[in-house]
Amino acid sequence: MLNKITGIGKSARGRDLFLFIVSLLLAFGIWLIHMCSLEYSDIVTVPVIAKSNIEGYSDLSTNQGDIAARCRMSGFRIIRFSRSDTKPVVVEFSAADFKAEGNGVFTITASRLGHYVNQIFGEGSSLESFVTPEVEFSFSKENYKKVPVQAVPLLTFKPQYMAVGSLQIKPDSVVVYGEEGILENIDRVMTQPLNKTNISSSIHGSIKLDTPANVRVSESQVNYSLEVCRYVEIRENVRIKVRNAPAGKTLSVFPSSANVVFRCSFPPGNNPVEGVEFYVDFNEFTKSISGRCIAHPSGLTKSIIDYTLDPQVFDCVENLE
Repeated sequence: MLNKITGIGKSARGRDLFLFIVSLLLAFGIWLIHMCSLEYSDIVTVPVIAKSNIEGYSDLSTNQGDIAARCRMSGFRIIRFSRSDTKPVVVEFSAADFKAEGNGVFTITASRLGHYVNQIFGEGSSLESFVTPEVEFSFSKENYKKVPVQAVPLLTFKPQYMAVGSLQIKPDSVVVYGEEGILENIDRVMTQPLNKTNISSSIHGSIKLDTPANVRVSESQVNYSLEVCRYVEIRENVRIKVRNAPAGKTLSVFPSSANVVFRCSFPPGNNPVEGVEFYVDFNEFTKSISGRCIAHPSGLTKSIIDYTLDPQVFDCVENLE
């Protein structure tokens, strides 16, 4: 009976010791997590691979640059950066922030690095000062070609609304990188279709590019904008005049008048088509084999968005005295 009681006592003491050790470890773990979650000021070094759109060069640097700075950050992050096997961080730099040193070498100074603190050291890090005055990156040269961007607009407008001018694209050109044989066959880069219907106000936004196969393009998307306004139509019958005829020379124009439909911004205000004239140029007539000339407008006001002339081409005959 005594042996049984003694065995129970030992078992209880062992269990209590086990629970004490577990509690101690748990408390230590909580304390450690709390301490590591606090912020500290320390010098950390981050290996960085640069990514940029430097014209004529690859988008990624062939080397990694070590960026050292005194930062305020959590203990967890300081421990992570202190490890010898820290993986390099890919940071996207603006090409304008680099200084060319020649032979594909580019440097970026500490004053410019300040724009990329969150990318380099992570969100929530607070920079105190850079230890590294500048960082050097090397980029390999690549075959490239600068080509225009061509939009693919599929636009329809609400009745009595229209575009003022053409669709604006920025940037209007991009740099294409690839093998020389492929670049020879690329003369433009198209956007993906811009499909909008029932438009009644100005539009703007961004649209992705339709990147050709087996090449890299400096931009993945472009910005677009289009001014749109409401219009009212004004119809007139105008007489076709002649300009730049030398002394003693006259032309007969057939037909002598034309119908024109003006599209004017709404509200039109005072008569916006008053003073508008259409004419054929005598100098163009002399260069024409058939004697057929187009009519040009003059006196168009800012209120006139567009016009349609019917007919557009006129038969001209020089009058012989």
